[in-house]
Amino acid sequence: MTDLNILYISIEGNTRSFLNRLASYAEQHHIIDAANPAVHLKEITDQTLPTKESAPFFVFVPTYLDGGNGFDSGFTEMMTNALGEYIGQNDNSSQCMGVVGSGNKNFNEQYCLTARKYSDEFKVPFLADYELRGTDRDIERIYAILKQRAAEFNA
Repeated sequence: MTDLNILYISIEGNTRSFLNRLASYAEQHHIIDAANPAVHLKEITDQTLPTKESAPFFVFVPTYLDGGNGFDSGFTEMMTNALGEYIGQNDNSSQCMGVVGSGNKNFNEQYCLTARKYSDEFKVPFLADYELRGTDRDIERIYAILKQRAAEFNA
């Protein structure tokens, strides 16, 4: 299996922390069995120049919203716009295998709303979610989901 590419944005460091732990977990499993894919991370920021992605990737996005509940009263995405714009440019969305969301479950209906919005906008599956910095169980669970989706995508 080819390696897993992940594009992400991290505002407060939670997503970056989770993905660094996920990459370490994947590397350990790759060393044990080369059939387990390694993980390559690419952080998107406001300074990232738009380029065309040449390999399939997953998207990890936290939720930062202002107002509304995302359904009947709308919402305004804050601070993560650079990632959505990057995916929307240069036909990058055609390489997207799916999206994983994070957030704070205290925000009820807004939990992972940005990831669900990306799923709808880019016509890709919403694969998984985790809260804040995630747990070790989240890392194991999401790594398994990414491996399965990559195998389906590349079949």
